[in-house]
Amino acid sequence: MQKNLQLNAERFLGFADVYDKARPKCPEKVKEILLKYLGNTPSLVVDMGCGTGLSTTIWSDASSKVIGIEPNTDMIQKAKGKSSGLGNVVFISAFSDNSGLNNNCADVITCSQSFHWMNPEGTLNEVSRILKKGGVFAVYDCDWPPVCNWEAELEYYKLFEKVKDIESTHPNIKDSFVKWDKDRHLANIKSSGKFRYVREIVFSNSENCNAQRFIDIALSQGGVQAIMKANINEINPYLMAFEDRVLEIFGNAEFKIDFCYRMRVGIK
Repeated sequence: MQKNLQLNAERFLGFADVYDKARPKCPEKVKEILLKYLGNTPSLVVDMGCGTGLSTTIWSDASSKVIGIEPNTDMIQKAKGKSSGLGNVVFISAFSDNSGLNNNCADVITCSQSFHWMNPEGTLNEVSRILKKGGVFAVYDCDWPPVCNWEAELEYYKLFEKVKDIESTHPNIKDSFVKWDKDRHLANIKSSGKFRYVREIVFSNSENCNAQRFIDIALSQGGVQAIMKANINEINPYLMAFEDRVLEIFGNAEFKIDFCYRMRVGIK
């Protein structure tokens, strides 16, 4: 299994810049809800699978200490650049099932857009080990694409139909990662038996966007990047058609997009 997790980490090599530029930041709503459930000021927040730190630094003004955990070398290097001036935020290289942190040390543990890349059993065992009694665990993901324009969204779906087709059939891609079903997140957290209370919460968050960011959101997806890195030219006309159509739809306009989130919360 560790081999599979290493493959997942390597899937995100080489595009930390576009990922950091395009992906959404952690919504304030996440912090608001989790602090409400915690009921006090956390001394330690742990962000597992933190990527480039988009979901980590938001906690710097709410917790005495914040630790971002990320196994991908490119992503964590990008994240470390954000901790300058934030003396209470640190990033460490580790996997979610072996964080190296002390028992019962964390008040809040989060997984933003990352839990489906983790072995749920091993990760939940580790979460239970390092989370304090009464602590809050949260897994949250947004739906792709963000809500903006139906024609642009349709072009996104067309592109990713081809991405999924290549991922499932090409010998150089289909065995290069392992992914767990997001629809099983809530059930996996419940069935672990490690939490006294579990529920799902849905909300949306608006951010500014333009045509290039919408294109970059697609390019920030691991499936697209894996295909491009494997030099599978079959994807090229689909990428070109997607980019051309998005530029045609949006032109130079600035507009709002809505990321629709699903957050699964467990109270230890």
